[in-house]
Amino acid sequence: MASIKKNENTDYLDREIMQKLSENGRIPFSDLAKELNISNSLVHLRVKKLQEAGIITGFSVKLNAKELGFETITYTGIVTKEARYSYSIAEKLKEIPEVIECHWVSGKYALFIKIVSFNNEELRKILYEQIHQIEGVGSTDSFFSFGAAFEKNLPV
Repeated sequence: MASIKKNENTDYLDREIMQKLSENGRIPFSDLAKELNISNSLVHLRVKKLQEAGIITGFSVKLNAKELGFETITYTGIVTKEARYSYSIAEKLKEIPEVIECHWVSGKYALFIKIVSFNNEELRKILYEQIHQIEGVGSTDSFFSFGAAFEKNLPV
């Protein structure tokens, strides 16, 4: 099994804490301490250290898009008119609530985004009335998701 790169910021105990938190981000630190046979204060110190190192970037709730009515989920590649537009396009995409991920990529596309929408008509409006109106967007190519085969966290 792959594991995170060992460096000066982590050790075996840190990786155990990260593994347990990635399985259940809501586990009380006191329960985590009992499972790992360490003190509650040590868990707090280690998590704080991992946050300060930028390894743990936050705790969040994962929402189910389909259950919230977002029936159309796409991954869309964006071709820019010129490479210099990539950064300003990404900034404008942040303002569109339905664009929930944006990645810099190599190859045909400059950016690859994930869009959630209630239906295909709403997706069309997001693409044509918002994304294609951003200065520097040349074209888009969308791939419809029929559902995730699986999703998982980083290996630790």
